Amino acid sequence: MSIETASSDHFKIECRDIILCEYRTEDLAALYAITQQPEVLDYLPDWNVPKKQRLEWLMEYEIPENKEFLKTVAENGDIKELRLRLGILLKETGEFIGWCCTGIKDELPPPNREIMFALSNRHVNKGYTTQALRGLTHYLFGKTSVDVLNAVAEKRNTGSNRVIQKNGFHYVGEVQIEDHLLNHYKLTRSEWAAFQSSL
Repeated sequence: MSIETASSDHFKIECRDIILCEYRTEDLAALYAITQQPEVLDYLPDWNVPKKQRLEWLMEYEIPENKEFLKTVAENGDIKELRLRLGILLKETGEFIGWCCTGIKDELPPPNREIMFALSNRHVNKGYTTQALRGLTHYLFGKTSVDVLNAVAEKRNTGSNRVIQKNGFHYVGEVQIEDHLLNHYKLTRSEWAAFQSSL
């Protein structure tokens, strides 16, 4: 189970071995380094931008929109099309090892809020992304107006498909996005409640 806090002006969701924390300027170097790993470049080529561009996005868009998202949740939970971008930090060391985010996936039919994640190749197969996805899903269904979440993964990305399935998402079918054939999954609020009770 996750515990959310707003200590030190940074929103956090605490999981068993990791902490989800809103993006911070000090995450830039680690975030950029992960986007350059071959596995991430393979599955998320759009994340391959110069470090200067990554900094601009972080400062001008991502951190401010996180603040707007969290402010909206505190006020009424109706997040509409706002995005939330959380880093995955190791609880023991505070090391930034990946991210778990939510936003609107324009290529999917409404309701098309997506939840997505990526992890450093140094930390795969340890259950961290399963915890991250579960923590953010729990938060979204518990604190916002979201009733349906989507997730997509390339068919050949067995690790991501497994993480999504382990968190109760059901397979909808295949979806073509640009040049990629993806598996499409959904999870409703009621399905999440049933899944939680089965844990």
